[in-house]
Amino acid sequence: MKIMEDRSLFGHQGDVVVDASAMQRYVTHVFTWMVAGLAVTGSIAWWFADSGLISMLYTDTGMSMLGWVVTLAPLGFILAMNFGFERFSATGLSAVFLLFSATMGISLSYIFVVYNLGSIATVFAITAGTFAIMAAVGYTTKTDLTRFGSLLMMALIGIILASLVNLWIGSERMDYIISILGVLIFTGLIAYDTQKIKQIGATVGLENERGRKLALLGATSLYLDFINLFLFLLRLLGRRD
Repeated sequence: MKIMEDRSLFGHQGDVVVDASAMQRYVTHVFTWMVAGLAVTGSIAWWFADSGLISMLYTDTGMSMLGWVVTLAPLGFILAMNFGFERFSATGLSAVFLLFSATMGISLSYIFVVYNLGSIATVFAITAGTFAIMAAVGYTTKTDLTRFGSLLMMALIGIILASLVNLWIGSERMDYIISILGVLIFTGLIAYDTQKIKQIGATVGLENERGRKLALLGATSLYLDFINLFLFLLRLLGRRD
């Protein structure tokens, strides 16, 4: 399953200017939450598959009702985090983020059944390396990536539509092309989102409730970039059992 991003996560900004060290703490805080979310997702995914509980998500004819609920639930969490931004406290929003990460783990547990474990580890390492490089590019570049990000968003909408069409067509060639485009798009979005987070950190900081909530939304966006890049790479490079 792929959860595409709600870019309006970055729509809640403040206007308080902070110093460079505060901005760096903000960015570090965002990445810490992102890594925590990935750790929760990976742990839950492996446990759910290894324990055999994954069988509850499928029937002989396809996905069970519970499977559909688990598949769609992460999107509900993302919408809740975005539209409930003003109502949630920072603590409440962090709880929703962790629940979202855990639910994503259940929905992604299938990869431990479908793909070779060594293949999963290799693709994860490639994803982590790519993410680190592009995050560094986004953090250090002096080029404004706003226009670049807008183009990537249009391309993302395109592959979402193409993916929906391919559900009916079932073309392996189209699936391959979509996967390549997905890798390119999310590789670029990592740099764009990192720069955006840095800009928000320079104007908000962590000294208030709003800043801590914005950091969680930033972590969610980077988390989704990582997960989607990983899944597209797994489709291209993963070895099936």
